[in-house]
Amino acid sequence: MSGVVGTPYYVAPEVLMGKDYNEKVDVWSAGVILYIMLAGVPPFYGDGPAETFEAVLRGNLRFPTKIFRSVSPEAKDLLRKMICRDVSRRLSAEQVLRKYSISSYVFLII
Repeated sequence: MSGVVGTPYYVAPEVLMGKDYNEKVDVWSAGVILYIMLAGVPPFYGDGPAETFEAVLRGNLRFPTKIFRSVSPEAKDLLRKMICRDVSRRLSAEQVLRKYSISSYVFLII
């Protein structure tokens, strides 16, 4: 696939760079959604779409202690592997589901 489309908070870096992309862009987006569920804010943001896109391209994923104090290390590990700027290191949907079963996924959030 190719072409730049997406909502600023959720779009994967490879889409913004105009590279070909695959289903791992959906893993990125799902990781962003999970981050928002846990933190209440997106992992990358700016004052407008252009600044948000720049933040996504930098890919500096942070876990502020004040917000993530009660989030398990396993949940943070999952987020790092889903919101990984390097597509070759980003988990596939199958890997996410295989590594993190639904029961452990619910446990990770709690």
